Amino acid sequence: MFVMLPSCVPATDMETSGATLRSYDIEPFKDNPWVLGLAEMMNYPGTIDGDPEVLAKIRLFKDKIIDGHAPGLTGLPLNAYVAAGIRSDHECTTVAEAREKLRLGMTIFIREGTTAHNLDALLPLITPATSPRICWCTDDREPADLLDQGGIDYVIRRAIRQGIDPVTAIQIGTINPASYYGLHDRGAITPGRRADLVVLDNLRNVTTKMVLRGGAVVAQDGQLLPFEKPKRPARVRGSMNVNWDKISFRIEAKGRRANIIGVMPDQIVTEHLVEELTIENGEAVQDPGLDLLKIAVIDRHANTGAHTVGFVKGVGLRQGAIASSIAHDHHNLVVIGADDVSMMTAARAIAKTGGGLSVANKETVMAQVPLPIAGLMSDQPIETVRAQMDEALNAAHNLGALLHDPFMAMSFLALAVIPALKITDQGLVDVTKFQKVPLFVE
Repeated sequence: MFVMLPSCVPATDMETSGATLRSYDIEPFKDNPWVLGLAEMMNYPGTIDGDPEVLAKIRLFKDKIIDGHAPGLTGLPLNAYVAAGIRSDHECTTVAEAREKLRLGMTIFIREGTTAHNLDALLPLITPATSPRICWCTDDREPADLLDQGGIDYVIRRAIRQGIDPVTAIQIGTINPASYYGLHDRGAITPGRRADLVVLDNLRNVTTKMVLRGGAVVAQDGQLLPFEKPKRPARVRGSMNVNWDKISFRIEAKGRRANIIGVMPDQIVTEHLVEELTIENGEAVQDPGLDLLKIAVIDRHANTGAHTVGFVKGVGLRQGAIASSIAHDHHNLVVIGADDVSMMTAARAIAKTGGGLSVANKETVMAQVPLPIAGLMSDQPIETVRAQMDEALNAAHNLGALLHDPFMAMSFLALAVIPALKITDQGLVDVTKFQKVPLFVE
C-alpha cells in the first residue's frame, strides 16, 4: 500500500491534537519507496497567506505529488494555491467549481463516499477532453457500504448507470490515478507493466470475478485465496486521556440568538445558521422538537479538560445521544445529544473501550463499536465491525437520527477546514473567515 505523508497535523491552530508534525518530522520519510508525496494540504489559508511552516512542507515535496483540499476556493486565492504546487482537489461540489480548478491544471477527484455524495452533480464535467484529468475517490466509506456496495468499483457502476461510457469510467478509476501518482508501471494492460489486474463479469455490472497481484491470483468469486497472514500486534498507548472533572455540557444563556451548525444531507459542508435558542432556568438547552441538539468536542489527548459545547441542527435525534472518538483530523471526542445525561453516558462509554462509537439514552448504553487502536481502528475482521456498526446505526436511527450515517456526518462537524461553521475543543470556527466565533450573537 502506497501512502501520502500527512501535511496537516493539526489541520489548524484552533484545536488540540495528539501531535504536531512539522516539516522536519516528515522529511525522513520523504524518500521511502512507499511514499508518493504530501497528502491533502487542508490548510489552504496558510498556503495562500505564505505561512512559513506550510511552505516548508510544500518545498520539501516540490518534486513529488502534493494533493489538495480547497472547498469553494476560487479566483485569485485559488490561483495562489495552485501556484504553490498543489496538484489535485477532491472537495468540489459543483461543475463550475470543478471546471475552474480543472482549467488551472488541477486533477479533479470526484468523490462518492458514505456521507459526501458528489458524483451526480459532477458527472457533466466529464467529456472526452476532460476525462484524462479526472479520478474517482471515496474519501470515507463505512464497512457496510464497502461490503454491500463496494469502493471504487461502486463509483464506476454508478457512473456507467448515469450514462458515462464504461471504458471511460474504468479509465478514470485505473490508469488516471496511476498516472497522476507517477505509478507508470501499472494502471493498464500493456507489456512491461505490473500484472495487477481484475477480471470483470461484464462492463456494466463491473463485478470482480478474479483479482491478480503481480500475475498471481489472490482472490476469486469474492473470496480471498488462502495465504499466511503476518502476525503484527498493535502496540499503541492509551488514547482516551480525558479530564472528566472539567467536563460539563451546561450552557449559560448569554443571549437568545446563537451561531448554529446546520447539517446538510449527503454533504460534509455545513450551513452557518443564526437562530433563537430555547432558554430554561437561565440555561440554553436542547429542543429536539425543533431539531436543535447540543454538540460538544472534548480534548482526549492532553488531559486539559478543554471542550466546547454548541448547537447543531439537521441530525434529527429525538432522544438520547451519539458519540465518537473519530473527529477529523484532530480526532477528539465528539458527542451530539438531546439531553446532557445521555451525552455524558455516551462519552464515558467510549472512554471505557479505549475509543470508538457509542449510542446512549439517559444512563443506558444502547450500542458500541470499540476502536481500541488509537481510538480510530478496530482489531477485528471487517464483518465483525460491520455487525457492530449496524447495531450502532440502528440504535441511532431508533432514537430519531435522520442521516444515513450520523457517525460519519458527525466526524466532519469538527473539521475546521470545510465551510461553513464547525466546532473544535477550542471553540466554534467560521471556516469562511478562518477564525473562532462566539456561540451567542449580540
